[in-house]
This record gives sequence, C-alpha cells and structure tokens, in this order.
Amino acid sequence: MIGAYGPWAAGLVGEAPGRLSFRGDRHRADAIDAWRTSARSRLKELLLQPQTGGVPKAAVQHRLVHDGLHVEHLTWQLPYGPPTEAVFLKPAGANGRLPAVLGLHDHGGNKYFGWRKIAQIGETLHPMMKEHREEYYGGLSWANELAKRGYAVLVHDAFAFGSRRVRVGDVPPVLRKDHKEVHPESVEEIRDYNRFARDHEDIMAKSLFCAGTTWPGVFTAEDQRALDYLASRDDVDPARIGCAGLSGGGLRTCYLAGLDERIRCACCVGMMTTWRDYLLQKCHTHTWMIYIPGLPEDLDYPEILGLRVPLPTMVLNNEQDQLFTPEEMKRADQMLAEVFARAGGADRYKCSFYPGPHKFDRPMQSEAFGWFDRWLQAT
Repeated sequence: MIGAYGPWAAGLVGEAPGRLSFRGDRHRADAIDAWRTSARSRLKELLLQPQTGGVPKAAVQHRLVHDGLHVEHLTWQLPYGPPTEAVFLKPAGANGRLPAVLGLHDHGGNKYFGWRKIAQIGETLHPMMKEHREEYYGGLSWANELAKRGYAVLVHDAFAFGSRRVRVGDVPPVLRKDHKEVHPESVEEIRDYNRFARDHEDIMAKSLFCAGTTWPGVFTAEDQRALDYLASRDDVDPARIGCAGLSGGGLRTCYLAGLDERIRCACCVGMMTTWRDYLLQKCHTHTWMIYIPGLPEDLDYPEILGLRVPLPTMVLNNEQDQLFTPEEMKRADQMLAEVFARAGGADRYKCSFYPGPHKFDRPMQSEAFGWFDRWLQAT
C-alpha cells in the first residue's frame, strides 16, 4: 500500500504480541482483571472520546405494530449535531424484561441510510434498501428477525450516517462541488450524496484529529449512549444485552464489546483481520472509521474484541470476502482463540467461515441468533 516503505512500516509493529496483549507470557493468566483494566484504560486514552452527555432522553415519534412486532420510532439529541433517529423493536404483547441486542448497521459506502439498512417499521421499503438487503442480508431485515425470536432490539443511526449524516448545504462551497441536498429520496440523488460522503471522509477524519478526538472515539461514545438508553428501559433486562453487526457494524461491535462489559454477548460479522492486513494489503478497501493512532504497539486489532474475555464472543467470516486476506482473517481467529483459551474461556469463543463474499446472509444469521439464544435467553 505504501510502496518501498511497506516493510519498514510493518516492522514498526513486528510479529511479537503488543505490550498489552494477553497472548504470550507478558501478563499473568491468573491476573486477567488487572490486565483488562490496564488495557481498557489504554484503549480509552487513545480513543479520545468526546463528551456525549448522559442517558439520552428519547422522544417517541410514533408507535405501531408491524409484522407481529411492537415498534417505536425514536429520536434523541446529543450535545452536538442533528438529532439521532432510532427504532426499538420487540414482540407485540411481550411482557416483562426481555433480553436485548443493540443492532449496529453497516457502512456499505452508503451514509445516506443508517438504521434502515437492517430494520423495517412499515410496508414501504426504499428500493436502494431492498437492493442492499438482497446483497448483504439474504433479503431480510435482520433486526426484525431477531426481535421475532423474543428479543428487544434497538438500532440507531451511527455518527455521520442517516439522521446523523453531514448535510451538503452545511459545508463550504469548495467541498460541495456539484453535489446537492437529497430531496426527494431519488436513487440518483442518494448515490450522488454517497459520493460526496465518500470524498468527505478524509476531511472528517482530519478535522476530528484537529479537535482532539478520533472517529472511533466518536462512534464508540455515541454507541455507548445508545446502550445507556437500551439498558435503562423497563422492558429490557440490563444483565442480558448483546450487540452485533456486519462490516462497519462489525467494527462497531469489536470496539463497543471490547470496551463495555454491559455487552454480555457479541457477534462481529465480516470485520475481523489484523493491523498487518490493513497496513500491507487492504487499507484501500476500508473507511477512516477504523484507525486508532498508537494502538498497534499495544494491541492487535482482534485483541480489541478480546478485551471482553471470557464473555461469549462470536466472529463470522466469509472465505471470499474482498475486504480482507484469508491468511490474516485466520491469523486473527488464532489470536482470539489463544486469548480465550489462556483465560479459561475457550468454550465462549466461536469463529466460523462461510463460503462467498462480504455478507451476513441467512445461514450466518441463524448461527448468530443461536449464539444469542444460548447466552442471553437462559434465565
């Protein structure tokens, strides 16, 4: 990716486990809590998370019953930016506190949409979202499918997506070029917006660095506020919350589940490799949302998710995933397996490889949902 400088840059990270890796013998296997406290402290230090307030005060825009589910369309206001839209789903007529999952939507090169990529609250579906689900999700709104199994599911727009997207009219003319605001939601105009948003990613990342924060710092903080809200509901059991997502949602799963112990069960889909893979092979296929300066000296990318050991953790990969190299996906699996085995939690880690390209299709959803049933449904 960087020509003659590649071997030198790769050497900066090296082959040996990082300073805060739980692999090897640098940290005692019987001192897991002390190690985790130290490693999470370092991760938080490098994330440079901004202040995002307390538990969001969600306003219900409307309630309805759709396809056997109780649906709430929500908004909440963080201390900055436009209001966040979210949807809450649970079986219609459900009583008591339910196990819950925070559904984390993908990136997919489509910032115009957020929660609508994986959840549906009416009969009308935008044609781009229908195409998106056919390509990545086996034609399903997986958040709805999970809710039908007896879960409360919350899906919110991530930073810079959907309701939280950067509006073309809010940036200087030099950045607008020929791009225009989307109105109405025509396919052509949305595709034009997504080109604008793609070109704006480096502007956003550089601006966040100048503000003293990072892109992962912002989205993890906002995802934690959504988790705050989900855990605060009187129809949710705060001791039985999981999270899952594909691609950009898998990235968010990795960081949120590694950082926050309230996530009792996690499933990272289509977003597991190593820093070496990003550095030498695949950074051109990925978003600026990934990178945390300084962290590779301490932890490899999969070891962020490994910070939750021995809490139940699943990784689902695709053998022909164009975003990663097979060798580094397998190497990441070996890293996580070693971390969980050393912590005495080998039975709480599961990694599967499926044939095909980047996706979270029906067979993969079935395995993920079964994993949640195993660890969150039991009383």
